Amino acid sequence: MSQREILPAAGRDVFLPLYDPIVSLMGFDSARRELISSANIEPGHRVLDIGCGTGTLVVQLKRHYGPAQVVGLDPDPKALRRARLKAVRADVSVQLDQGYANELPYKRASFDRVFSSFMFHHLNKQERENMLREVLRTLKPGGSFHFVDFIVDDASHGFFDRLFRSHAQMKDNSDERIRELMSHGGFKNPVKVKEGHMLFGLLRTAYYQAVASAE
Repeated sequence: MSQREILPAAGRDVFLPLYDPIVSLMGFDSARRELISSANIEPGHRVLDIGCGTGTLVVQLKRHYGPAQVVGLDPDPKALRRARLKAVRADVSVQLDQGYANELPYKRASFDRVFSSFMFHHLNKQERENMLREVLRTLKPGGSFHFVDFIVDDASHGFFDRLFRSHAQMKDNSDERIRELMSHGGFKNPVKVKEGHMLFGLLRTAYYQAVASAE
């Protein structure tokens, strides 16, 4: 795997011990449960979580769908160490790999379901396009991609909108741009499943789903 600068799960390594309690208070855990609730995971499925961070989603997946094979991928070795500890404490068996979203280290048609939560806005446009192509490559025909992220409204110019637009690539995280990228990446008819809010309604989220063609 090529070496490159990575953004730690908590922004800075020093904040990593605070990451889980903070994101839980913000509503990330409930958003992730909502994300997987409509994925129709079956016992024999192989499932990937891209940008798994400290492993909350992979542990949730394995707890709810024990017979499924669950894989988590993240570039941050410190976050992965916490994910492994979390899996041990939860007494679940998951595969945790170090790697990048836009260079997935898996064979073609490896997964039935691919998930991503709250990491898309950290990628630039080229990385996003590459990630979506990689997701499509690693999905089995008929498999599906499910992801949730914050979105901004082009017509909104409030304080939190301005704050989010200044962070990472949030200025490009509008519903129109996300669906356009998914279509450009090769997915047919990507769908926004629903919208939600976090942090007392100050932050908007959107849930998306796309299916790999069975042709």
